[in-house]
Amino acid sequence: MTRSSSGFVAGLTAAALATVGFLAYQASANAPQRPGAERTYSSTPVTTSKVPRDARNPGALPDGSGAGKRVVYSLDDDRVWLVGKDGRARRSFTVTPGTVDPAPGSYLVTSRSNSITGTDGTPIEHVVRFTGVDGVAIGFSAAVDGSPPRQDPEVRTGGIRETRPDGDAMWEFATIGEKVVVIR
Repeated sequence: MTRSSSGFVAGLTAAALATVGFLAYQASANAPQRPGAERTYSSTPVTTSKVPRDARNPGALPDGSGAGKRVVYSLDDDRVWLVGKDGRARRSFTVTPGTVDPAPGSYLVTSRSNSITGTDGTPIEHVVRFTGVDGVAIGFSAAVDGSPPRQDPEVRTGGIRETRPDGDAMWEFATIGEKVVVIR
């Protein structure tokens, strides 16, 4: 083997190891949590139980949803808040969840897709994924035709469907590594 070919093989080996390491990192970031485990990425406590709501303003950002820039998703209210660095909600909107919910806790956006076909067969855009549950990817998306998801209780889906304008806002706001806080 010549000196140049051994360098080439070493380069290929290093690239392969880097790729495997990256894929392992992505898989661990998307792995389902152990029941009862909370995945938290900041020192700011996040309340994973039902947080009190403002009865006069049901769209107000709930207390106990973390601090700083983040996406807050309420499982009980089917509502999302896009929260700026100053802790103030920039936008709030309702969503239609899939049939599989993420556990309450803190996550990070792990992947995004500009346009794909959803599990329900609908063309969707601006997909922002942040976790997975038993092999089902969980993330936000908008149907290209604006339709709500076709709910089939027999099909496990993790898409949290938004309107197209809300999907555009999420796409601009929630880049890779952005915090997503799921609350009850």
